[in-house]
Amino acid sequence: MIIVIGGSGFIGSYLIEKLLEEHEEVILTGRNPKVMEYYKGRNVQFIELSMENAEDFLKLPTENVSGVVLLAGLLPANVKDYNIYQYIDVNIKGTINTLEYCRKNNIKKLISTTTYADVQNLWSKDRAIIEEDKRDFNYTGDHAVYVISKNAAGDIIEHYNQEYDMQGCIFRLPMVYGVGPHGSIYVDGVLKKSGIQTFIDKAINGEDIEIWGDAYLERDIVYVKDVVQAIYKALKTSNAKGLYNMTSGQTVTLEEQVKVIIDLFTQDKKSKIVYRPEMKNTGTSFLFSIEKAHKDFGYTPEYKDYRIMMEDYKKELSKHSYDFLIQSRVKN
Repeated sequence: MIIVIGGSGFIGSYLIEKLLEEHEEVILTGRNPKVMEYYKGRNVQFIELSMENAEDFLKLPTENVSGVVLLAGLLPANVKDYNIYQYIDVNIKGTINTLEYCRKNNIKKLISTTTYADVQNLWSKDRAIIEEDKRDFNYTGDHAVYVISKNAAGDIIEHYNQEYDMQGCIFRLPMVYGVGPHGSIYVDGVLKKSGIQTFIDKAINGEDIEIWGDAYLERDIVYVKDVVQAIYKALKTSNAKGLYNMTSGQTVTLEEQVKVIIDLFTQDKKSKIVYRPEMKNTGTSFLFSIEKAHKDFGYTPEYKDYRIMMEDYKKELSKHSYDFLIQSRVKN
């Protein structure tokens, strides 16, 4: 049996599909009533659970659990009103509650996630960041406390690995692409349409697409289905332990992204690219090594080519498989 804490979210919903395809017994937790109804309709057990409430973990089974996947967490993109206590309660205290549940019930395998912003000041297109690199992040901005809370959570997981011989994994994630409830995200508390959603909408409508700043800025992104297959592989081996970069291992430029989206989503009129180098773009190029994940549990991304990634993205949109997820977004 595999328990997915935070299974009602974006990555969690894809992971549930993967686990069901693999004929795994699954229990998921969350607090989203629309997603709860969806999975109940598919005879998947859904337990309502608040990360910060230790007593809620008493609802979970104590036997025959082979692994726990911790995907629940508080992210700035989902938060309208900044509250430092929420980051501490959900991301740190919630991780401790999860670890204590695992320790008390002799569950060795835990998969969790962290943010690629923990090494933001090391980002570069010229050198792939490895897991052994020291953290170097910004202490200002709407992501600062989020990064701090995820760093602390990861350190506590490593403490349990060493103190209690657990097999806790922390997947360091960049931007994860896939169909989900993130067409709009919060930036400094203001809800804004995401970059990829803006590009897709403009391509569909045949409108000009502006690229601000450096059109050749390079980013190492990852597709949600690759994250999910990596989680499953890590669950099935005793070799996986500690921090792993979970990216595609290669970069794509902003210009390449826009060109692929125009090719795939054009309906009648084809959008033109308008280059605006004079406009500020806060993005930075970055690249991560995925050699450790490949070596320890055979992670090889299937969607590292951006066109292949977006072809599948479009296919999933047309299938409406994740409409329940898009419609389930809970506003803070």
